[in-house]
Amino acid sequence: MVQNRAERRLAELADRLKRLRADLEVSEEQFLHFEDLAEDARLRALVSETPAAERQHRDATRQAEAMARHRTRLREEIRSLEQQQDELLDKFYSDA
Repeated sequence: MVQNRAERRLAELADRLKRLRADLEVSEEQFLHFEDLAEDARLRALVSETPAAERQHRDATRQAEAMARHRTRLREEIRSLEQQQDELLDKFYSDA
């Protein structure tokens, strides 16, 4: 009974980790895109020295920072789930 529950929990963790890793991969690509946009906007703001260009730079920078925070949260959640998985595996094999 306990072993079945542990197996089920391990399967759930594996599924969740798979989804989070896929999300992280997409987030990495999006972050690079937003980072490039922010750098382009920064250069345009430097060259044009207009309030509109500066505002676009700030907006692009905020988007890149938000994506960086999202990416960090995904990494932390993955680490946490991997730790739970390791602990469950240790318990599973010590009880076997």
